[in-house]
Amino acid sequence: MIARIFRSAALSAVALLVATHPALHAEEGMWTFDNPPVKLLKEKYGFTPTPEWLDHIRLSSVRLNDGGSGSFVSPNGLLLTNHHVARGQLQKNSTAEHDYVRDGFYADSADKEMKSPDLEVNVLVAMQNVTTRVQDAAKGIPDETKALQARDTEIAAIAKESKDKTGLRSDVVSLYEGGEYWLYQYKAYTDVRLVFAPEQQAAFYGGDPDNFTYPRYDLDMALFRVYDKDGKPLRTENYLKWSAKGAAPGELIFISGHPGSTQRQDTVAQLAYERELIEPSVIEYLRRRIAAAEEFGAKGQEQARLVSTTIFGLQNSLKVYIGRAEALADKAITAKKQAEEDDFRNKVAANPEWEKDYGSAWDTIAATEKKAAPRTKAMIFRRTDSRLFTIARQIVQMVIEQKKPDGERLPGYHDAQLETMKFQLFSPAKIYPSTEKLWMKTALNLAAEKLGKDDEYLHALTQGKDVDAFVDSVVDGTKLYDVEVRKALVAGGEAAVAASTDPMIVAARRTDPLAREYYRWQHDELEGVLTRAGEQLGKARFLVYGKEVYPDATFTLRLSYGTVKGYPYNGTIAPPFTTFYGLYDRASSFSNQPPFDLTPKEAAGRDRLDLATPFDFVSTGDIIGGNSGSPVVNREGELVGLIFDGNIESLAGDFVYEGEKNRAVAVHSAGMMEGLRKLYGANALADELEGKR
Repeated sequence: MIARIFRSAALSAVALLVATHPALHAEEGMWTFDNPPVKLLKEKYGFTPTPEWLDHIRLSSVRLNDGGSGSFVSPNGLLLTNHHVARGQLQKNSTAEHDYVRDGFYADSADKEMKSPDLEVNVLVAMQNVTTRVQDAAKGIPDETKALQARDTEIAAIAKESKDKTGLRSDVVSLYEGGEYWLYQYKAYTDVRLVFAPEQQAAFYGGDPDNFTYPRYDLDMALFRVYDKDGKPLRTENYLKWSAKGAAPGELIFISGHPGSTQRQDTVAQLAYERELIEPSVIEYLRRRIAAAEEFGAKGQEQARLVSTTIFGLQNSLKVYIGRAEALADKAITAKKQAEEDDFRNKVAANPEWEKDYGSAWDTIAATEKKAAPRTKAMIFRRTDSRLFTIARQIVQMVIEQKKPDGERLPGYHDAQLETMKFQLFSPAKIYPSTEKLWMKTALNLAAEKLGKDDEYLHALTQGKDVDAFVDSVVDGTKLYDVEVRKALVAGGEAAVAASTDPMIVAARRTDPLAREYYRWQHDELEGVLTRAGEQLGKARFLVYGKEVYPDATFTLRLSYGTVKGYPYNGTIAPPFTTFYGLYDRASSFSNQPPFDLTPKEAAGRDRLDLATPFDFVSTGDIIGGNSGSPVVNREGELVGLIFDGNIESLAGDFVYEGEKNRAVAVHSAGMMEGLRKLYGANALADELEGKR
C-alpha cells in the first residue's frame, strides 16, 4: 500500500534537493509534464508521446487530497482510485451499524451514491513557469531570512493573483529545490460521491504480511463519481478508456500520478541526518502508536472499527520507515550516493566561476543539519495526534493570520489557500471522544517520556497537570465537535477566539506562542539558509547536467514509464502477473485463515470466474507513496491497470531507483472487470466503464 506515507511538515523542513546524477536507468524517473522523457522513450521504445497525448493523460488524471491519485474513467465523472485511498471517506461514513470499510459499498443507482464528507479532488488544468519572478524577488538581498521572506511574499502574490483571476486552486511549486518554480492551476471539486468499494479483505488480501510484497491477489479499487457545482454528474471530456485485455508481459506502460516525496537528490549530509536522527525516532513513534491502537481495538468490535483505518496506515508507514532505515544503512546505496555527490562537486570545482558561486552550498547544508540536530527529537515528539486540537490550533491561528498582509502569513493561511483549509476545518465528519483521548494520551505520554515532563511545550499545554486528566478534561469539555461552533469562532474573529473559554481553544492559545517561535526558528535559521543553498545547487545542476533529469517528487502530477516484467526473488522468478487461480490457491494453502481468508463473495463466486484472468501485475515503472490510485495506461492512452503498491525492494525508492528488482504493483484492468461483473454483479457499472452505456 503506497498512499502518501507519514511525513510531518516538520520532518521535511530540513530536506533539501540537490543535483541528480545523469546516469539514469532506462525506466527511472518521475517526470513533470512540461519535461517528459521524450528522447529516452524514442530511443528505447520507438514511441514519442505527442502534446495531445500528454494533455489527454494529464486532464484525465486527478489528485485526491486524502493523499492519493486517481483518474476519470467515463464521460460522466466516474473516478477510479484504490480502496485504501478511499478508505478514509469510507471510515468517515461508517457507523457501528454500517461498516463500509469492512463490508464494502455499491450504489446500483445514482440516488444511492454516498457523499464524501471532506474529499477534494484536483485536476491540473494549466502550468506556468514563474521561476524568474520568484528568484528575482530575492535577488540582491544578502540576508538569507529577508531573501526567503521576499520569495514567500512573491509566491503568495502569484498564487493570489491566479486564484482571483481564474477561480482555480493555484499552487506555486518549487522544483529542483528552487532551480525552478511553477504555478500549477487546478480545477477543484468537492462534491465527490462513492459508487463502489469492495470489502476490505478483498482489497487488502493477505493483510500487513503481504503489504509491500508480490505476488499479490488484491482487488484494491474504488470508484467515486464527481459532481459539478449544479449537482449533476461532471461531464468529463478527458477520461481513460478501459482496456478489456489489459497489460501484457513486455508491454510499454505509463503511470500518471502524484508521488508524494522523494529524497533522491539529498546531500550525503542530509541522508546521514535522516539515518541517524529521523528514522529511529519515527519508527519508535509508529510502534508505540500501533501498540496503543491495537490494545484499544481489542476491547470490542466497535473499538476495533474506530481504529482499524489508523492501524492500517500506521502499519504501512512502519514498514516504509523500516525499509528506509535499511536502505540508508546499505553500504552499496551510501556508496552510490557518495559517488554521485563527488561527481557533481568535482564538476563544479573544475570551473572556477561555478566553484565561486555554488561550491560552498554542500558545506552550508551540512552545517545547517548540525544546527537542526539538537531540536530534532522535539520536532518529532511534540505532537497531540488530536483532530480536535488541530481544529483549535487552526482557528486560533487563522483569526490572527487573516488580519496580516497576505505575504506575511504562516503557511496554509494565504488567501489562495484558505478555501481548501476551511473545507477541511468545517468538515462534518464525526469525531469520536474515545479515539481523541486515545491518540492524545498516547502522544503526550510519549512526549513526556522522550522530552521530559518539564518540556516547555508539554508544560504550556497541560500546565503541569497529569496528562490523562488533562486530556479527559479538554476532550470532554470542548464544543468543537459542532461545525457551527467552529464557524462562529472564525466569523467572530480574534475577539471571539480570545474570549472563548472552550478548553481546547484555551490550550491552543497557550501553545500558539511556542508554535510560532519554533516556526520562526525553523524559517529563519534553517529554511532561509537551505533555500538559498538549494537554489545554488539547482542552478549548478542545470549548468552541469542540463535538464535531462527529473526533480524529486512533490505530490504534484508526474509521468513514469516502464514495462510489464517479473523479477528475480527467493531464488526463483516472480511472474509478471497473477491470476484468480492464485487467489484460491493461496487461501487453500493457509487453510483459509486470516489474513489469507476469502470473502463470502469470493468463496461463493469461484465457479463463475474465469480463473485464468490476470489479477495483479508488476512493472518497472518508477513510483513512491502518493502514487496509489494512479492509472496505468498503454501507448493508446487506454487504462490497463491501477497502481496500489510496490514490492519490498521498492522501499529504497525514496533514495535510489534500482531497475532489476524494484517493481510497481497494480491491479489488472481485466481482473477488475472480472470482479465487478462476476463477484459483485455490478454490471451497470462495468458497462459504463466499458463504454456500453
